[in-house]
Parts: sequence; C-alpha cells; structure tokens
Amino acid sequence: MAAPAIAQSKPTIEWRLVSSFPKSLDTIHGAAETFAKALAEMSDGNFRVRVFAPGELVPGLNAADAVTNGSVEAAHTASYYYWGKDPTFAFGTAVPFGLNYRMQNAWMHQGGGIELMNAFYARYKIIAFPGGNTGTQMGGWYRREVNTPEDWRGLKMRISGLAGAVISRLGGIPQQIAGGDTYPALEKGTIDAAEWVGPYDDEKLGFSRVARYYYYPGWWEGQAMLHFFINLDKWNNLPKHYQAMIRAAASIADMNMMARYDLQNPAAIRRLAIAGAELRPFSEAVLDACFKASNEVFAELCASNADFKKVYDATLAVRGEDYLWFQLAEHTYDTFMMIQQRKGLV
Repeated sequence: MAAPAIAQSKPTIEWRLVSSFPKSLDTIHGAAETFAKALAEMSDGNFRVRVFAPGELVPGLNAADAVTNGSVEAAHTASYYYWGKDPTFAFGTAVPFGLNYRMQNAWMHQGGGIELMNAFYARYKIIAFPGGNTGTQMGGWYRREVNTPEDWRGLKMRISGLAGAVISRLGGIPQQIAGGDTYPALEKGTIDAAEWVGPYDDEKLGFSRVARYYYYPGWWEGQAMLHFFINLDKWNNLPKHYQAMIRAAASIADMNMMARYDLQNPAAIRRLAIAGAELRPFSEAVLDACFKASNEVFAELCASNADFKKVYDATLAVRGEDYLWFQLAEHTYDTFMMIQQRKGLV
C-alpha cells in the first residue's frame, strides 16, 4: 500500500528553463545549472529542469515573454530587461543609485520585497524567486573618456534597465543588447561603450580588446539581483513540497553566485589591469549629474505609475535606514582595513 502513495508524492516532472545569459559566462549562466541540479537531487531525480542558452529556444531578452505565454515553464533572467513593459520590473534587479547587495537581500527576504514584486509579476502570469546577484558592478568599457557630464552627449552605450532613461536625459543614446551580442557591436563601432557585469565576466567577453577605459562604479547597479521566473499556472499546479524544493534550489543558486564572483573578480581585475585596461573612477561631477538625472526620472515615473511609486517608496525606506547603520560599523571597519592594505599590512 505504501508504494503508490510514495509514487504519488513524487510525480515525474520535466520543465524547460531558458537563460538570458550565454554559456560562456559560467557564473551567471551557471546559476541556472546549479538550480536544476539541486532540484534533481532533492526530488531523487523526479523533478528535472533542462536549461537552454539564449537562442536555443528563444532570444535571451524574450525569456519573460516565453514564461508568460507558457511556451516554457521557467526562465533565469534579469527583471530589468523588461522595464519597457513597465518600469516597475526594474526593481527586481536594480535601479540607479538604489540598494546595495545587503540592502536588496534585506528588502527582498525580510522587508516584503518578494511578496511585493510577485504581486506585480502576477499580472504577467509570473512568480519569481531571487536567483543570484553580481554585487556592485563596474561602470563599463569606453572608447573615449567620460570626464564631465557633457561627455555623455552622443555616446552610444549598451546599458540595461532604467539607467538607459538616465543616460538619455544626459544626452546619451542607450542600446539594450543581449550579452552575447555586445562585443561585436563594440568592436564594429556600432556602440561607443558597453557595461556588462564586472571583471570576471567582462574579461571572458573580451571587452578590453576593443575599448580602452574601464570605469567604476556602476552607479546604475549598486547590486544586480537575478530571478527565476516561473509560469504562474505551472507553479500553482505543483505539489507543495515541489514548490518548497524550487524555493530551496533558488536560494542555493542565489547564495553561490555572489560567493563565486567575490572570489573570481579580484584576480580578474588584476589580469585586466596588467593587460592594459585603464581603470578610471567616474568623477564627482559625473556622479552628481547622474544622481540628479536619476531622481528626476524617478519623480516622473512615480507621478505616472502607482505600482512604480509603491515599490520605489518601499526601497527608499530600506536605503535610508541601512546607510545610517552601515556607515557606523561596516563602513568604518572596511575603511580601516583598506587603509591597512594600502600600507601593505593586509
């Protein structure tokens, strides 16, 4: 009598998951593989997810649409790729001068962020769970210097999310291009600059061979959270314990990605610098202009989009409180240790 009950409790399920990230980027694409492996292990092989790279089933930037229309069950993607549908999508990943990695996690997992975003995603027949983070990103690769706010004018840049709207306000020309297509566009001069993630991934994509200046920080991505998008109907039809497995598998992928980047980026930035990349900080004048333009964009969106305003206000509360706290303990400790490093003691 026990065997049929066990069989019923572990139905055989096979899903297809499309990734927005090329296979060559083992950390960011690899999160989907980590997710699939964890699900298979937790279900004794009964819940299997096949991971498809961009272009194998759908283009990378169409992953959310494929989940919404049910042509695939799941996707691993960046929510802000779809901000053109509604700018509220951006908060799932990052907005200019928004939360850092720790703050985003706090908001998502303890501040109601997951529930707030899923109430929004439900309109697109999607439920989503955090599935990785890059941490604070670099500011991208440039063929020419950006020393003043005026240097944005006429600059054609591959950039995602709401940052594109900010760049436009400063006179730049944003281009939303999938990761795998960015290098050819930069090489051919179709674009003048490109941002992607950080040293480890940027090195793999070869940007240093076609653009000289490597700026920091990526003010549009104080962190960049990725998500597993799941078709809401498929989710609702799962047994509860399979839903729990998905949450657990997503958490494993989420944690591992940031840890891998923190180990890989230091060596990669050294290699890039040795190979000739010129590291440049954005000037205070540039950052001030971008901050001002960002706040203008936010004000306009809040006035016209109630969903955007609701989520924006929630993140502002976290940002304001956490920076008060971080500057006391964390920032003071990190600053002291960085000074010791410059002295050669660390």
